[in-house]
Amino acid sequence: MRREGTIANEDATVVVAGAGIGGLRTVEELRRAGHRGELVLVGAEKYPPYDRPPLSKGVLRGSKAASGARLRDDAFFADNDVVLRLGTAATSIDPIDHRVALDDGTTHDYDQLIIATGLRPRTFPPALRAPGVHALRSLDDCLAIRQTLSGAGSVLVIGAGFIGCEVAATLTEMGLSVCVVEQQPVPFAAVLGDTVGEFVARLHRSAGVDLRCGVGVHELIGAHSVVAGAVLSDGSEVEADVVVVGIGSEPVTEWLDGSGVRVGDGVLCDERGRTSVDGVWAVGDVAAWRTQTGAHRRIEHWTRAGEQARIVAHEILGCDDAEFSIPYLWTDQYGIRIQIFGDVFRSELVWASYDDNRKFVAVYAADGIVTGVVGAGTARKVRRLTSLIGRPTCALDEVAA
Repeated sequence: MRREGTIANEDATVVVAGAGIGGLRTVEELRRAGHRGELVLVGAEKYPPYDRPPLSKGVLRGSKAASGARLRDDAFFADNDVVLRLGTAATSIDPIDHRVALDDGTTHDYDQLIIATGLRPRTFPPALRAPGVHALRSLDDCLAIRQTLSGAGSVLVIGAGFIGCEVAATLTEMGLSVCVVEQQPVPFAAVLGDTVGEFVARLHRSAGVDLRCGVGVHELIGAHSVVAGAVLSDGSEVEADVVVVGIGSEPVTEWLDGSGVRVGDGVLCDERGRTSVDGVWAVGDVAAWRTQTGAHRRIEHWTRAGEQARIVAHEILGCDDAEFSIPYLWTDQYGIRIQIFGDVFRSELVWASYDDNRKFVAVYAADGIVTGVVGAGTARKVRRLTSLIGRPTCALDEVAA
């Protein structure tokens, strides 16, 4: 149903720059909501849209074919009349003529443009780069690591965030000797805090990972320009045939320079995905939407990208408002799914419990209100606690026992 007083853009030409989950979901939501105009999906990679979570798990392990990560087959794009421009990246926007330029020298006019260019991994400085050192973001990254693992016995993973921990778990299950180095005192410290981070650390150490926290990498060592290990900031040395770097990511926004689109930590948007330039929107990991506090924040959630896509599609078409559900993300490690509901960012841990080295649950709050729940191997209890999000912390007594 259209909102009264809005002008629908059902026949508008829409270009989506970025063919990850945010870009694909935008295409899907536009067609689902009744968009009939030209729809162009531009992707820097040569592959059709694929699922990234399996790259650090099944695809890396080899138990899932690379083709199995694909999200939609060719028939989907043909049936929905979506023009795929793969292997070419957007390089600039002309907001006056409503035109986006691509790196193959072509341009495409648009009525509405959605920015969904995602993230790129942070990398080591040139002095710490060498053959055998990898980051993991793309399918090509994953396949390169898999190839390097052939004949390898030991791996150094730098960074104990989501990617680092998932890679460490997968490689440990493959029988490799894995050392993880993390500058923070525990894994996930910046997101989940020290207590839950220690739960995650126990999970890895019990699986045999050599987890070293509170230290960084001073230099890589090797012979004939091939990595053989690293010297850490505490002076110790780690042997490694392969190094995987997982030290965070940064938004892909440099191509917007001079366009008038405001950027900070990502593309700055209002609470419905509009940028500072008329007719230009942003979704997914690259997008920093305005929150209820007035601050802009990127949320790197697989599910949030889809919800942002639905909101933007409905705004473009003048449909009834679409809204967010409770934020949710997950990570699978050693057969355990760690689930994160709500907003634990800048919240305080107020209650936690754990059982052996594999199961735990924790509740976060801010200003006396429950904001988030994190659990591993405790799905039933997590579901009960999730019902408390938005309620006073005193309600914990009802279900935490």
